[in-house]
Amino acid sequence: MHRPFVDLLDRNLDHAAAFTDRFDDVQDAQHPPVVTVCCSDSRVLQDHIWGNDTPGQLFTCGNIGNRVVDRTAAGDVVSGDVLYPIVHTGTETVVVVGHTGCGAVTAAYDDLTDGIDEPPGIERCLDLLEPQLEAGVDALPDGLDRAAAIDRLVEYNVDRQVDFLVESDEVPAEVEVVGVVYDFQDVYSGQRGEVHVINVDGERDPDALRATHPDIESRIERLWTY
Repeated sequence: MHRPFVDLLDRNLDHAAAFTDRFDDVQDAQHPPVVTVCCSDSRVLQDHIWGNDTPGQLFTCGNIGNRVVDRTAAGDVVSGDVLYPIVHTGTETVVVVGHTGCGAVTAAYDDLTDGIDEPPGIERCLDLLEPQLEAGVDALPDGLDRAAAIDRLVEYNVDRQVDFLVESDEVPAEVEVVGVVYDFQDVYSGQRGEVHVINVDGERDPDALRATHPDIESRIERLWTY
């Protein structure tokens, strides 16, 4: 047995001891107020970035590229991972969480610009992600280095995922959809690990967002307004 997994089991005992009485209210059902859609990246600790240690508070989804889109024979639909808590548990806030230096966005950028070879499972994920990014790659400002281009496409991807949810008939109009970027690479003005709000219900202009949401105006920041 590889030692890292044995270490995880040991730390799970600490978790179990700390959480033993925290599951009483969620034994029979869950009603999380928020569903988060995060990128599957070991650097993005999906619950910990919010300081969450309460079972039933967050419904967390993860995939490469923080995608909300799935493809069926009938066309593109909202992924069931995201739709389930909205339809069945009464969740009224969706948060799409991109992050700086995203490997999925980087791979999609490379594939769209030069072409890359990936295993079929990864290729399918890129096939779902790339249509959201293609116009963004074409619209990138001139003179950006690679890292700066990727981080702007991270924002662009979050915007497209938010748009898909806002425009979907499957998501009730009263559900609020928020797009954010988690920064651990000193790209935004805050400290490492801060979440920056870039989009609310399809509105992405920072000034308009600050005017509408003054309670979070210090947390609203974008790299790219297009």
